[in-house]
Amino acid sequence: MSLFKARDWWSTTLGEKEEFDQGCLCVADVDNSGQDKIIVGSYMGYLRIFHPHPVKPGDDMQAEDLLLEVQLQEPILQVEVGKFVSGTEGLHLAVLHCRKLCVYAVSGTQGNVEHGNQYQIKLMYEHNLQRTACNMTYGPFGGVKGRDLICIQSMDGMLMLFEQESYAFGRFLPGFLLPGPLTYSSRTDSFITVSSCRQVESYKYQVLVFATDAEARQETVQKKLSSGKRLAVDWVLNIGEQALDICIVSFNQAVSSVFVLGERNLFCLKDNGQLRFMKKLDYSPSCFLPYCSVKEGTINTLVGNHSNVLNIYQDVTLKWAAQLSHVPVSVKVANIQNLKGVIVTLSENGHLQCSYLGTDPSFFQAPRIESKEVNYEEFNAEMKELQKIIREAMKTQDILPQSEKRRDLIVTAEVSPDLDAESKAIDSEVKAEVVPSVTVKVTVQSRVTAQKPNLSVCVQAPLAVTCDQFVFNDLEPDSSETVVLSVFLKGNFPPSELEGNCVVSCSAPTDRKDDSLCSFILGIPKVAQCKFKLPLRLICFPAQPSKSANHKITIDTNKPPISFLTIFPDFADPSEDDQANVLGFQFLTGSKITLLASKTSQRYRIQSDQLEDLWLITKELTLRLEEHFKKQNCKDFACTFSGSIPLQEYFELIDRHFELRLNAEKFRELLSERAVQFRAIERRLLTRFKDKTPAPLQHLDTLLEGTFREV
Repeated sequence: MSLFKARDWWSTTLGEKEEFDQGCLCVADVDNSGQDKIIVGSYMGYLRIFHPHPVKPGDDMQAEDLLLEVQLQEPILQVEVGKFVSGTEGLHLAVLHCRKLCVYAVSGTQGNVEHGNQYQIKLMYEHNLQRTACNMTYGPFGGVKGRDLICIQSMDGMLMLFEQESYAFGRFLPGFLLPGPLTYSSRTDSFITVSSCRQVESYKYQVLVFATDAEARQETVQKKLSSGKRLAVDWVLNIGEQALDICIVSFNQAVSSVFVLGERNLFCLKDNGQLRFMKKLDYSPSCFLPYCSVKEGTINTLVGNHSNVLNIYQDVTLKWAAQLSHVPVSVKVANIQNLKGVIVTLSENGHLQCSYLGTDPSFFQAPRIESKEVNYEEFNAEMKELQKIIREAMKTQDILPQSEKRRDLIVTAEVSPDLDAESKAIDSEVKAEVVPSVTVKVTVQSRVTAQKPNLSVCVQAPLAVTCDQFVFNDLEPDSSETVVLSVFLKGNFPPSELEGNCVVSCSAPTDRKDDSLCSFILGIPKVAQCKFKLPLRLICFPAQPSKSANHKITIDTNKPPISFLTIFPDFADPSEDDQANVLGFQFLTGSKITLLASKTSQRYRIQSDQLEDLWLITKELTLRLEEHFKKQNCKDFACTFSGSIPLQEYFELIDRHFELRLNAEKFRELLSERAVQFRAIERRLLTRFKDKTPAPLQHLDTLLEGTFREV
């Protein structure tokens, strides 16, 4: 804790439940009037411009201090002021959104009454971003005179450069993982950032100009082209920690330097990346700002921390520490009303404060705690009394009241043991002759009045139900409703599990006097759910076992093998003795699986030509074995897998799936191109046919026919 407090000159709280961060504060002469203004943007999309002029230090905000407040459509990530409009050297406001960059002109109209001037903003231009933005920086890139260019860093590591009203180019940073702070050094004409490798990296603007275009990077990689140069870093310095902010300092009386605020250290670098000095911090910093020092050859730095303290350093020497009323996420220095050096701080919850450094100490002292002797005998007697009360309470009543223990809403699902005699499958993509279905009977019971119960039945794709939503009329106490639906295989591939879920929700009225008005009107919400298991016969049927297969899995157990006639009675034929140890399955999609039981050892083998088909039969086998031994009161049964995990085959499936996704995307783009071409040819032909003067088609009909065949 600091002895001295920052003297409050002007302060206000912005909005309600709004959030702010490092780039949301800017101090500049945004309306070109010769006086600094405070510009604040919030994640809620509010843009505010202040010009404080308190009657006396410490006054609250007056209505005329707020020059402009407007709500934009998107969250504001960063605000900056610079020469962003061509044809003029006036200052304009740049506002960075997640997917948009907007540049506004701020102007004021002279007021005719005592309420003061009127301010408004005018949109000069905007850029819609193809990638999600993270932060931005600006400056005279390439040494241009009289204007500022903007560079935006996206969340995936692309630097997008804009020459005022036009987009220039985009470049990807090499080895990118997560975005870091970004700034521009006009002295070296380079961009400086901190990568996820915890390294300060510098990239020359000229290198960015001649590097490979970001838009063509994917195509370049796929076609193995070598056009363009690889983006090379100018210099690198490993700082060993993540950076919170970067600032370039270039004052007349001080050496040009690069300041980097880390998580535990403050670094000062030369233009070529060499370390000038480093200050180890014994606290967690939140923001910083280097500014001009009165001493020749030194630089002052404001560093805010999470202990509400603002520290002022001259190089590495601590010169002052002032207590703040909040944790600053951004700090600036402004000249307001001929008062130079006003410290402007902003907290994450919107506390905006203008303060200066004073010498009034804080004389607060923590009051002394009255110490008295502890009477352990009284404490022991009180503890025994409380334990006695707790024991009596646990004997006489349960932890939960009876009304809470009794379930007011119950949903049950009963799956038919047999498949439907006539299939209820609808719009199935399976190419089998008959797609079976099974009936599920769902019952909703309510012990209280249930208002408009809503029942949802969910199964995992590619399984589907004939109807998945049911809305009932109000249920009276101790009444029930029953619905019947069918489940079938809709997609032409096996599911990952044979389970379904029923969820019913409703509102129960209340007559309790202590309930809120909302509960009285809408009722108390109640939810109940249950799961049901679908039969294996729904997706496969018995088939001839196969002797050879590409993929095999062996399951070890600690009990002798059980005959398949016992655990798979719905698939095995009792008249065939060979099915006691060998059983074949065939999915409706066409693939076959063979299940074998060892006669000499306690093992089961599942084999198939496709790795993904092994899972369902393996899971069904383990479930039926556990259920069989549970009926025999055998509690120590266990299934284990001692073989090697087939990771190589699994990775091959992932690669194949990824390749199919790429091909699908390629064909989708090709189809879009051919569709555009087809519509263009149709327009040409329609124009020729409508022309009063007949003209030759110039093979447009042939081109139309060829494009139609490609589509």
